[in-house]
Formats: sequence, C-alpha cells, structure tokens
Amino acid sequence: MKTALDLTRRPDAVSPAPRSLAGMSLPALKAEMEALGLEPKKAGMRAKQLRRWLHHFGSQDFGAMTDIAKDLRAKLDETFVLTRPEITDHQVSRDGTQKWLTRFGPGVEGESVFIPDVGKAGALCVSSQVGCTLNCTFCHTGTQKLVRNLTAQEIVAQILIARDGLGEWPTSTENRKLTNIVFMGMGEPLYNLDNVAEAIDTISDGDGIAIGRRRITVSTAGVAPKIPELGHRTSAALAISLHATHDDLRNEIVPINRKYDLQTLFEAIRAYPDLGNSKRVTFEYVMLKGVNDSLAEARDLVRLLKGVPSKINLIPFNPWPGSPYECSDWETIEEFAEVLNRAGYASPIRTPRGRDILAACGQLRSESVKKSAAEKRREALAEETPGTT
Repeated sequence: MKTALDLTRRPDAVSPAPRSLAGMSLPALKAEMEALGLEPKKAGMRAKQLRRWLHHFGSQDFGAMTDIAKDLRAKLDETFVLTRPEITDHQVSRDGTQKWLTRFGPGVEGESVFIPDVGKAGALCVSSQVGCTLNCTFCHTGTQKLVRNLTAQEIVAQILIARDGLGEWPTSTENRKLTNIVFMGMGEPLYNLDNVAEAIDTISDGDGIAIGRRRITVSTAGVAPKIPELGHRTSAALAISLHATHDDLRNEIVPINRKYDLQTLFEAIRAYPDLGNSKRVTFEYVMLKGVNDSLAEARDLVRLLKGVPSKINLIPFNPWPGSPYECSDWETIEEFAEVLNRAGYASPIRTPRGRDILAACGQLRSESVKKSAAEKRREALAEETPGTT
C-alpha cells in the first residue's frame, strides 16, 4: 500500500509571544506607542504615563492605569504583557542577603543580589551580561563563557524583580530598603555600555524608579578606552576592579591588564569627568593569601593611587568550588588596611555577605551556556508549542 504525502498541508504558524513593556526605557515605550498608530505627540504622552505606572507604581495590570483611555488600555492588553522575566531560583542567606536567578530567554539565566544595610539602606548588585569574557582567576563568573549581553530592559527588570520581592511599590523617598544600584554582578559592563547607559537613564528617571545617578556605581575590570565615555554618558560613580599594584601580577589575575596595562588604565581614570572629594573612584581589592596581601603591596597601592580621589574596598576572598585561592588572614587584612588608613585613604574591609548561598562578591555564576542559532530556534519553538520535544 502506498501512502501519498500531502505537502500542501502545513502546520499553523506559531504567533510570537507578546512583548513585555516592563523595564523599557522611555524612548522605547514611545516607539511602541507610535508602532500602535499613535501620532508622535500623543505617543510621547502615553509613554510617560506608562513609564510612571510601570516604574513608579510597579503595575502589572493595564486595567489599573486609570488615566489612560479605556479603549487604549484594551489595545495594550491585547498587544503587550507586563510580566517580569521568570525567576527560576530565589535564595535568602542567613544574613538577609537575597539572590535571584532570572531566566531572560531559553538557556539564558543571570543572577542579581540584594545586600541589606549597604549604602543608605540596601544595594542591588545587577548583572550586565550572562557569563564573562575576562577570566579573572579569582572570580567564579570568569569560569563561565559569555552567553550574551543583557538588554537595557533586562537589566532594569532585575530591579523590578527586587522591588517586587521587597514590597517597594510605589516608589518612595522615605524608608526605602533599596537605595543603591551596583553594576558588579555577572559580566563586564563596559563591554555592554550602550545597554548599561540606557538602563541607567531608566533607573535614574525621577518619575519612575528614581534612584539617583550618584547612587549608581559601575565597576569595570579595566576597559580603559570606555572609562571616560562611561562618565560622560551616565555620570555614574566609577569602581575599578584592581586587585594588584604591578603589571606582572595583574596580568596573571586580571588578564585584561595585558591589553590595558596599569599606566593606560590610570590615564583613563584621571580622564573620568567630575572626579573630586564628592565623587571618588572606588578601588576594589580582593585579599588573596600570599598573593597580593603584603605590606609592601599596601604601600605600592598608596603610591599608585596618588592624585586620584579614591576610596578602597578591601574584599576578603570569597571561596567557590574549585577556586585556586585562599582568603588572607584577618590580621593581615587589618594590617593592610592600616597602611592605607595612615595614608589618608578610606579603606573599609567589606563584610562578606551571602557566602552560604554563593551570593558574595566573585561568587556569581549560572549554568547557562552559549548555544548555536539552530539550538536557540529549536528551544524557542518548543516553548511556543507545548508538548513538542
């Protein structure tokens, strides 16, 4: 018996999932409103209304947006969603630190960490990439190859998720738990500067999330050519992941130093706009036993920072599975700090937070891996058509 194959029958086309507006920048919201057919002036007005509902009130319901016409709300509800990315894991440390593992797409997961009692009240450490290309030897994230950059919307979504969890809607200027944002999570922010800058515009918008630029810090391992540009585009506070005072050691533990050595790095730092006593560079220095923690290196650090308005965060090394280092002894760290203090530098020793859930500095990592375009298409299709394998 022969069976004829009917090639005229094709499976129904799978409609793309509706886009979420949550976390979008004001220009992106305006573009979406224009795409709906609104003339530019009205699109701008509606975008500002949406921005306030999404980022001031944290709304996840178009029906609650009472200052938007009912027919437009219905159209928005048909076209878009207001959901956050999926939280695949949420852990709370004994010390109150919280860590979210967020799924931004098929096989793309990144971590963000809320640390209470940092800054004015609490800080959220956000990721700018999933994975990293820099391979700093003391950093767990460096053992994960770069999967991709996060979009500006995905960066902002990490803040929305944290505010949901902390019950911080609507935005208030009083008794806030989350007051500071630090780009010190997964990835190198300056290799994703366009999205980081756009996200900072959204985060600092006074009619939305309203976290001021002076309370936003961007940390780089030393992408020197992008450092002045970061300052001009964002006015954010600058942090440098330093960890060594001589090129030979820094080449080993922070490999980007082979491309941009300390002289090049410090030329870029001195070109950062508006540095002064009220806007100092934060230098992060992880304390590695027998590697970079001698008193001679403390004195070299003082010499290296001469003329740069600075403060120094001494970070006890936070171990992770398979790490090749040990943390310096506490007495050694205190003696190192004393050399810096006597030279006039604020050099607090950062209290390790969230170690029990691998949420401390240098411990962030997800299981995401970079996949081929074909693999991504197959996974996306499987998600859109439940029951397929």
